[in-house]
Amino acid sequence: MDTVTHTDADSWHLTHDVDDFLTRAGAFLRSRPAPHTVPLTVTETLRTRGRRVYGDGAPEFGLLERAGEVRAAFFRTPPHWLNITALTPEDADTLAARLAALGRRLPGVNAQCGTAAAFAEAWQRHTGAPAALRQRQRLYRLGTLTAPGPVPPGGPRIAVESDREQLMRWHDEFSESVGLGTVRDSAEWADARIDSGGITFWETPDGAPVAMAGTSPQVAGQVRVAPVYTPPRFRGRGFAGAATTEVSRAALAAGAEEVLLFTDLANPTSNGLYQRIGYRPVADFEVYDFTQDSEG
Repeated sequence: MDTVTHTDADSWHLTHDVDDFLTRAGAFLRSRPAPHTVPLTVTETLRTRGRRVYGDGAPEFGLLERAGEVRAAFFRTPPHWLNITALTPEDADTLAARLAALGRRLPGVNAQCGTAAAFAEAWQRHTGAPAALRQRQRLYRLGTLTAPGPVPPGGPRIAVESDREQLMRWHDEFSESVGLGTVRDSAEWADARIDSGGITFWETPDGAPVAMAGTSPQVAGQVRVAPVYTPPRFRGRGFAGAATTEVSRAALAAGAEEVLLFTDLANPTSNGLYQRIGYRPVADFEVYDFTQDSEG
């Protein structure tokens, strides 16, 4: 049975129970659905697809309460990075000290820039594990949807069961290309996206898929576009832009209040493409690696 660790008021509360976490922190996460898009969508996936969907380790959640209100939250799905909502440097230090005292061994942290840097510095101070910046990301929100240019030949098609092997292969290729590792079993991911209709291919006129774009389930009015992938041999022909435009349009048509996506700031091509489609910057995030192995 999951156990819940409670501490004094004005402190971090930890749990392995996603339902307990959402009961306590759900309103806080929904109050800012854009910057909280990752915890919203990950907890929804854990709730609907099972707690082991991202790995064999037990997921862990935490929330910071002050004066009876939730001020921040985190989650981690071992063996992956700790994900934290915005924190002050003091609260980042308190969390790092708490997790270090509990013997947690983290592979890294993913958070908005100031929070990520503050936690990485605190983690190094409390554990001695050096931190290295791995990636800078930018979160975008869709404004006015605009086709990025001439529509390439072909058209969109939602992926179905017969596309399962293709989806699994492209999922692994995408994970390798972005350099953040596979965060989910490719077969389980493909099955979930087929079930939800969450992947759209762009196909050539002869029916060959040349790019894909996906969307997360709608939670708190937000949908996040991910992943967007074009195999190297098909790049530079507008396929990714066409697929992204299609899934963005479909998300709006389905009632999404906010359509979001992340980019790697080191990739000027994708950042330029999404801005031409109509996406506008919301916030910057950073991913730090810690030089120690994670535990489950």
